Amino acid sequence: MTAGFKHCQRLLFSTSSTASSSLRSLPPSLSIPTLKSQQQQQQINDLISSLCKQKRYREALRTFHSLPPPSPHLHLYPSTYGHLFLACSHLRSLPDARLLHRHLAASPAPPDVVLHNHILNAYGKCGSPDDARRLFDAMPDRNLVSWTSMISGCSQNGRDLEAVELYLGVLRSGLHPDQFALGSVVRAGSGLGDVELGKQLHCHALKSESGADRIVQNALVTMYARLDRIDDAAIVFERIAEKDVISWGSMIAGFSKQGHELEALHLFKEMISSGVHCPNEFHFGSGFSACGDIGIIEYGEQMHGLCAKFGLQSNEFAGCSLSDMYARCGMLDCAKKAFSEIEMPDLVSWNSILCGFSSLGLSNEVTLLFSEMRDSGVQPDDITIRCLLCACTGCDSFQKGQLVHSYSVKMGWKTNIAVSNALLMMYTKCSDLSVALDFFEDMRDRDIVSWNTVLSACLQHHQPEEVFTFIKLMQNLDYRFDQITLNAILSACGDLAYLEMGNQVHAYAMKVGLEVDIMVRNGVIDTYAKCGNLGDARKLFDLMDDKYDVFPWSSLILGYAQLGYAKESLELFMCMQSSGIKPNHVTYVGVLTACGHVGLVDKGLYYYQMMEAEHGVVPTREHCSCVIDLLARAGRLNEAENFIDQMPFEPDIVMWKSILAACRMHNNVEIGRRAAENILDIDPQNSAAYTKKDDEK
Repeated sequence: MTAGFKHCQRLLFSTSSTASSSLRSLPPSLSIPTLKSQQQQQQINDLISSLCKQKRYREALRTFHSLPPPSPHLHLYPSTYGHLFLACSHLRSLPDARLLHRHLAASPAPPDVVLHNHILNAYGKCGSPDDARRLFDAMPDRNLVSWTSMISGCSQNGRDLEAVELYLGVLRSGLHPDQFALGSVVRAGSGLGDVELGKQLHCHALKSESGADRIVQNALVTMYARLDRIDDAAIVFERIAEKDVISWGSMIAGFSKQGHELEALHLFKEMISSGVHCPNEFHFGSGFSACGDIGIIEYGEQMHGLCAKFGLQSNEFAGCSLSDMYARCGMLDCAKKAFSEIEMPDLVSWNSILCGFSSLGLSNEVTLLFSEMRDSGVQPDDITIRCLLCACTGCDSFQKGQLVHSYSVKMGWKTNIAVSNALLMMYTKCSDLSVALDFFEDMRDRDIVSWNTVLSACLQHHQPEEVFTFIKLMQNLDYRFDQITLNAILSACGDLAYLEMGNQVHAYAMKVGLEVDIMVRNGVIDTYAKCGNLGDARKLFDLMDDKYDVFPWSSLILGYAQLGYAKESLELFMCMQSSGIKPNHVTYVGVLTACGHVGLVDKGLYYYQMMEAEHGVVPTREHCSCVIDLLARAGRLNEAENFIDQMPFEPDIVMWKSILAACRMHNNVEIGRRAAENILDIDPQNSAAYTKKDDEK
């Protein structure tokens, strides 16, 4: 007797208390090879079906594995096969689904359409739409469930276009799609990212008998949210007569992911007060994410208490979202505690907290968490390695980054292009450009991400001319430029004042349909502004439908200021403020520069104070240099010198040169002498300082 048969016999009797009563009468001495009677065959089928009904899927599959090949004397019933395929779906076990399918093919009775549908569903849930499609194409009979299973399987596995084509096949076949088919094709529409297709599907749903069903309405809410049409999603949501947890969850997640965090939190509160007494882990996950995005920790802590009340804080999804919220709000101890309460965190959970901490640059905490993860027996994957490398963002992390590099080679991820790209990014941030370029040259495989990383590194290390060297190499290798590539070229054009090249990039973007991309559009405006082409920069800016991004505002404000159009710069700044756009550090460089050009000293000093007090923009060396120039131009040299003494930076040569030039203009010998001495301390060969010293003799 084989060990497998003994295992099956043991399962037969160890589960007898929960299986049918007939199993309790099975003789202890009976073994599987002797089961030939109809009654004994019934008992095997009853056992497997009973285990599946109790959701003991692994035991059911282990029992199946212990059976001999099917024969006329011992085979599984179609209903039993259906239960087993359902077990494969729940466990996402593709090998078991394929093995079960082969076992079924050897069975005396051919499967009917109902059983074929079970197999289609299992392949879709197990992530193999190819297996499902082969079976679907070979099926002698299909019904609406067959088509719906295929549409759903393709939609779940990123085959959205195929899902839409299959849905059209349903319509051509004369069948009437139900709410499940219609809901699946709507979800596929959201995956394609085509707003017009989404609207057509919505119109089709309105005309369909199933269009008013809550399943379809929930799918429409999700679709519009994913297509960045949050207002349309809200309209559909409001029209759902009886909202369920999925309705609320879809809308809350949509608000949270599209940057409407306050609306997401308000809706969560409304959901609880409306009588939906069973929020799930996804509701809490979206809520925690919204709190983390805008730093409302008080509300997050209240949600934490509610999550614990519903017994969900040990859930992986809710627990990871809670931990991430605390981490982003700077409450690291709370983040670790929340993670520790997750029951048996798996690799996905560990990667979640590692990525959360690494995005904050907390390399020491990430290293400790990685050690805890390995001690717990969870083995890292390539995502883990990328999270570790993401935490290595400064020169002080270079040694750690090299250790991770060695570990990745040891674990066999040297040829993994995602890991290689993460290593390349680490070297661009933690070392000089030559080290990063050496690593790039040694990479076995490269993709567009690799090249874009190198382009960004050239800009980061103030070598924009090198961008064009790599662009030529990319062209020789027939790479298709994406929006990140174009933005890097535009940045280099702006830094080098290559207006003609900027025009060519703009034309190329229009040709390939990338001119509407926010990153490219902003890059073109910035390049034109830096190159002095303020007319075209302003035209593009005025054509923008939505002006919610601070970047184009700042580019124009700075561009106007640097070319002496102080009035236009300050007027645009006032317009920006009235539009509710929060200024950034570039905005204030432009504003302070503009004030300096027209002698608005007190107004400039007011803006400098307001910069941090009202908008949280911490003064940089560049801002301080603008203030010094502002005071010096106005002849307020004592104030300028005092400002230098009080600022949090060591003064550089540019600052002292501003003082020195103003001293010549206002004939202030004493401060001019001190400025010249400071210049010579920084640069002993500076001719301007020597000239000033000679003038004093």
